[in-house]
Amino acid sequence: MKVVALYSIKGGVGKTSSAVNLAYISACKGFRTLIWDLDPQGASSYYFRIKPKIKGGSRDLIAGKRELDGLIKGTDFEKLDLLPADFSFRNLDLVLDGKKKPTRQIKKLLKPLTEDYDFVFLDCPPNISLLSEAVFEAADILLSPIIPTTLSLRTLEQLKIFIEDNKLCNLALIPFFSMADRRKNMHKDIMSELIKVHPEILNAVIPYASDIERMGLERMPLGGFINKSRSMDAYNELWIELMEQLKNE
Repeated sequence: MKVVALYSIKGGVGKTSSAVNLAYISACKGFRTLIWDLDPQGASSYYFRIKPKIKGGSRDLIAGKRELDGLIKGTDFEKLDLLPADFSFRNLDLVLDGKKKPTRQIKKLLKPLTEDYDFVFLDCPPNISLLSEAVFEAADILLSPIIPTTLSLRTLEQLKIFIEDNKLCNLALIPFFSMADRRKNMHKDIMSELIKVHPEILNAVIPYASDIERMGLERMPLGGFINKSRSMDAYNELWIELMEQLKNE
């Protein structure tokens, strides 16, 4: 089982749409796939039309009174399951802080699912917190969307420094461009310069596109309501590059 976390310090960078579409592609490829919505806002859960019903919330989950497999919901798509968010996840940092070895709790919760899934995608809330540190411990790859702006570059540098300072040598940080508008000279120039400085940035570029915005109206992944588009091609390219990265792990 491979764990891929969609994560960025900055919000509003296309993290959730990427998690949802990659999980959908994974399931379409025949892999048993789980997406875990860790963001208390529950955007991934919303896209799949699933309402969480977690009695006891995050506290019972981290305390070991509830198992993950009992909370998992099926989606409308074969081989794709969802662990929905709960608004109590806003308190996950406080709950984790009360546990021994708090940064290992997400990995511990996922361990019993090893035989059930091929891929787990974690849709993570933005910022650096105890929860994000637990995600870093659990993930094989940290897939980080960046908008071609100077502010996104700054957050990428901050994330790289944090990973280095905390000696997370087993965690692969893989950035990719998201919400890119090639009609804007600024976006094109920044992408060109960033690739020179950060050769680890993937070639796939997720566009700023209306069909991705439509996901919120349709409440499903792109492939659920459209047959082919530039955005779908971009996510398929991202999937292929992700598979190449995992082969090298």
